[in-house]
Amino acid sequence: MNKQLILVVEDDNSVKNLITTTLKAHDYRYLTAPNGGGAILEASSHNPDIVLLDLGLPDIDGVEVIKKIRTWSNMPIIVISARSEDTDKIDALDAGADDYLTKPFSVEELLARLRVTQRRLNMIQNETAAEASVFTNGQLRIDYAAGCAYLGDEELHLTPIEYKLLCLLSRNIGKVLTHTFITRNIWGSSWDNDIASLRVFMATLRKKLEKDADSPQYIQTHIGVGYRMMKVE
Repeated sequence: MNKQLILVVEDDNSVKNLITTTLKAHDYRYLTAPNGGGAILEASSHNPDIVLLDLGLPDIDGVEVIKKIRTWSNMPIIVISARSEDTDKIDALDAGADDYLTKPFSVEELLARLRVTQRRLNMIQNETAAEASVFTNGQLRIDYAAGCAYLGDEELHLTPIEYKLLCLLSRNIGKVLTHTFITRNIWGSSWDNDIASLRVFMATLRKKLEKDADSPQYIQTHIGVGYRMMKVE
């Protein structure tokens, strides 16, 4: 039984009904809000576990809703958008959204996104006050205190930039990080040449991390948007 509380912010009734019917069938509890003002009110009153937020709301732009919620809460936000342009997804992710779905989407896709977000929530909640000085994900182990990373029993020989990238992705496991977010954290800036460098470093990191480059297990590329570290069982 999931019993997690999901806030569904959607002004299109047919999409809202599809989402709520799916949630009900899979034992999620849910609340709905038809606009941005209602979303902020419901989020502050009920503190939901996850927010499903349409970007094209009638009163306030979805990105503004994310910014407002982020002033007081880190609750996971999955953006739903009919806008297929990458800039909208990037704006939402940079404002603090955790993930995105593009309309039209399938029930399976919606449930998969919720599961990824749920796993991320569980990992955050399970981290002890020790701020988990050792991170483990599948065969990957990062000892933050020692500054070392291992795949199985083998130590990974990473450059300082590759190690910083790996730590940034691991500390945000399950979350899509935009090119801008990553380059600002790694280099302190986000010029085009930083993003070009990021692609090169990401390719070299993957060669060391992934057994099969064609079906990566750990690092997922979101073309035109950024990267995400996946939870590996």
